[in-house]
Amino acid sequence: MIGYVTLGTNDLPRAATFYDAIAQHFGVGRMMEFDSFIAWGEMGGAPGIAATKPFDEREATPGNGTMVALQVDGPDKVQAVYDTAIAHGGSDEGAPGPRGDDGFYAGYFRDPDGNKLNVFCMTAPPA
Repeated sequence: MIGYVTLGTNDLPRAATFYDAIAQHFGVGRMMEFDSFIAWGEMGGAPGIAATKPFDEREATPGNGTMVALQVDGPDKVQAVYDTAIAHGGSDEGAPGPRGDDGFYAGYFRDPDGNKLNVFCMTAPPA
């Protein structure tokens, strides 16, 4: 149902550097690009993510309670995406690790504009 998620940015070149690096972990690149908007993903593939300057030309601000979750296939990949985010101007919101006892493993971070994301995988729940 979801085609892509859009997050606001006040600095599109900075956002492009951040999301170009993140997208590499998912084996995708830019699928759409305009002067004020870039989307990463694969046409017809899994949902993508986009960064845009707001259409109303006002300042972009992160949504309170809004978060984008990026699914990967294992804890090593969670760590790799999280490390890439931090290395490219992201900020920590919760280091990778198990959350609860149902096999949910996640790391949380914010992009350089303050938008919250997480990267997660499902592992076998503890016995």
